[in-house]
Amino acid sequence: MYNRQHPELLLKPIVISRTEEESVMIEGSINSLRMSVRIRKSDELDKILANRFLRFLSQRAEEFVILRRKPIEGYDISFLVTNFHTEDMFKHKLVDFIIQFLNDIDSEISAMKTSLNGRARVVATEFLMQFRS
Repeated sequence: MYNRQHPELLLKPIVISRTEEESVMIEGSINSLRMSVRIRKSDELDKILANRFLRFLSQRAEEFVILRRKPIEGYDISFLVTNFHTEDMFKHKLVDFIIQFLNDIDSEISAMKTSLNGRARVVATEFLMQFRS
């Protein structure tokens, strides 16, 4: 049995950042890789939508196999890829899945924000029509 905290088994974490609020931390060990992602949230509406959407996904983590239920502190979502996953799955398909998954999250949040703004505009228009003479 190996000690998980043994320094020879854990690699130094790598952080790749595009901006302060958009980054990825990759932590490797002897038999697994954990990828934690912080998604860009430009305003309060983005924060609310991202939080709801990512919570929805984390409740279905078993269906995504490599998705962790609870992300690392300070990050929005985490993936855990073990040596068993790389034995069972094609490595290039695994990488493609993660990249596509992250692209889809950004596009889904943008689409939800656009839809919400459109519905808010319709509601505001209907409300203000009541005061029109």
